[in-house]
Amino acid sequence: QVQLVESGGGLVQAGGSLRLSCAASGRTVSSYAMGWFRQAPGKEREFVASITWSGNIYYGESVKGRFTISRDNAKNTVYLQMNSLKPEDTAVYYCAAAQRWTTILSTADVSSWGQGTQVTVSS
Repeated sequence: QVQLVESGGGLVQAGGSLRLSCAASGRTVSSYAMGWFRQAPGKEREFVASITWSGNIYYGESVKGRFTISRDNAKNTVYLQMNSLKPEDTAVYYCAAAQRWTTILSTADVSSWGQGTQVTVSS
């Protein structure tokens, strides 16, 4: 079982950038499919981005062209670079992991979750 710890959240003005990090322990990120989800108050948890074990990358429609997911196997860390942030990006962001043969596109694909990090974008 992999343990996931997110960091990098905070308060930023609209148009700004943040980079979230997800540090994994217990197993290496190269052994897993990894992803990011977000959940705003009163809304369901939403798929943001994922990267498969082989390096294929997927994005949710609302973040395409603005967010970038990447993985550093040497640091056992997955990143989410968020640019051109909008107030509607405000949410708790969760790191997710799944077995290596999985493509993460929904919460049903996830086997491990981080505790979440708050991102707030002011207008």
